[in-house]
Amino acid sequence: MATEAPLTPKRGSGWEEDPLVGFNYSLEIGGGLVGYFTECSGIGSEHDVVEKQYVDKDGRSFVRKVPGILKYNNVTLKRGITSDLKIWEWRADAEKGDMTKARQNCTITMYDRNFKAVAIWHFVNAWPSKVSGPDLSSDGNDFGVEEIEFVHEGFYREQ
Repeated sequence: MATEAPLTPKRGSGWEEDPLVGFNYSLEIGGGLVGYFTECSGIGSEHDVVEKQYVDKDGRSFVRKVPGILKYNNVTLKRGITSDLKIWEWRADAEKGDMTKARQNCTITMYDRNFKAVAIWHFVNAWPSKVSGPDLSSDGNDFGVEEIEFVHEGFYREQ
C-alpha cells in the first residue's frame, strides 16, 4: 500500500510555488532603461506606531496602538561599474537642485535566471539621494562596484 511521504505538502497549503530568486534587476527612470544591477535592497514601507492611552468606564487604563506617519524605505541598487553615466547624471540633477528634473517615476524589474521578469515595482517621484563609486585599489582583484540610493513618495508591486 503506497502512502504519501510525510513532508509532501497538501494541495492549497501555499507550498505549490517556489520563492522567486532574482538574478538581475533593471532600473528604468522616467520610462527609459538605465541599466542592470546585481543587488537591490530597501523596497518596503512602515508606519510609526503611536500608542494612545485610554481609560474605560470602569477606570481601567489600556493602550491602543494606532498607525502614525507612513514612511517609505530608501532603495539601494548595486552593480559592477560601467561606462554608462545615467545614474551619475540623474544624481547631478538633484545636486544642482533641479528637483523638477530629478524627480522621476521609476521601475525596478527582477529577472530570473532565464531573464524572465518575475517581479515589478513602480516608484512615484523618486530622486537619487546618494551615488557612490568603487573603492579603488590597484592591487586588488575585486570588481569596482557603483551604488545608487533613491528616495520616493510611494510604490506598488505590479507583478
